Amino acid sequence: MTLTDAPKAFDPITRSLLDTDLYKFTMWQAMLHRHPSAQAEYHFICRNRPDYPLAELEAEVNAQLDHLCTLHFTQDELDYLGRLRYIKPDFTDFLALFHFQRRFIQVTTKGETLRVSARGPQVHVMGFEIFVLAIVNELYFRRFDAETAWREGRTRLDAKIAQLKAFAQEPARRFPLQISDFGLRRRFSRDWQAQVVTTLAREVPQIFSATSNVALAREYGLTPLGTMAHEYLQSYQAFGKVRLRDFQRAALEDWVQEYRGDLGIALTDVVGMDAFLADFDLYFAKLFDGLRHDSGDPIEWGEKAIAHYQSLRIDVATKRLVFSDGLDLPRALEIYRHFADRVQLGFGIGTNLTNDMGITPLNIVMKLVHCNGMPTAKLPDSAGKTLCTDETFLAYLKQVFAKTDS
Repeated sequence: MTLTDAPKAFDPITRSLLDTDLYKFTMWQAMLHRHPSAQAEYHFICRNRPDYPLAELEAEVNAQLDHLCTLHFTQDELDYLGRLRYIKPDFTDFLALFHFQRRFIQVTTKGETLRVSARGPQVHVMGFEIFVLAIVNELYFRRFDAETAWREGRTRLDAKIAQLKAFAQEPARRFPLQISDFGLRRRFSRDWQAQVVTTLAREVPQIFSATSNVALAREYGLTPLGTMAHEYLQSYQAFGKVRLRDFQRAALEDWVQEYRGDLGIALTDVVGMDAFLADFDLYFAKLFDGLRHDSGDPIEWGEKAIAHYQSLRIDVATKRLVFSDGLDLPRALEIYRHFADRVQLGFGIGTNLTNDMGITPLNIVMKLVHCNGMPTAKLPDSAGKTLCTDETFLAYLKQVFAKTDS
């Protein structure tokens, strides 16, 4: 697709601090209550080769971050968050005073590489991630012809809706298909994500009714969805009172104490499914509603989860498996057909919903790399997703959890 000149006038990408994923708020509250003095460092990483160097965006990213740091939560936004039963009053009081501080985030370049790093108190820097990813994505895709992209995007969205309507004619299975939007981090633009979400909610409401984007959930009366991400569990690798071998148990225990039965989907792949299940004993298996998949073969993962519940004599039909690893609609339907008569299911589809425009999407992340001055690592079951800046710590983590390379 043809590249155009960069826009000249400033057009703010972030217009509300609710324009982020729900799990940012749920992790944020837990960290504020359990580890308010933690210090953290996050790095931006692009895993693929863009059509033009991201370094060209440096000035525009800086301008967007300058704008982000002027925003505050409005009272209406705080009232909305406060109506979510798991959000506590002292957290909304904190958010009423909160604003992003520019001194905690830096943007630089090295050759063609864009570098973004956020360093400071974790409760002040952990929220930058989703905004940085949305900003870089939208600035990048503004260089392409928007009219052509939207036309192609609508065609592809119509095809997805037709596929879902055809699926709805299949014989009913024990548990229904539930698809949610997880596409904020790599969306084509804010406006396109809104277009996708509202169209799906209108055309296939029996299948689609939830989004991770809190601003869109509030605006369109959808369910905001999300619990925890890798950074939450990774942080516990660096908390001094926790043995490294016990970091997952400590993180899950704090989550249970914080939410007392709400937000009960646990993420399994910080050090891989096998290591997770070794820690996910009868206590946690009963307290959590289910598990989220984000790396490795989804069918194999799901079978392991079911076998684990069965080994604990838990009725698997009372649990939920959520799949969110690079899904497109055909893959989600394949997984659904495999498991739908045995276990409750959910599917979070990201890039393939919000950035399927005929242009190669960016594969960008912004991940926790240090906490309290110590390295942290993500060691999942998919090759290419391992993330750690300290090879010595990574080797030690593998040894502790008897983890082989994926």
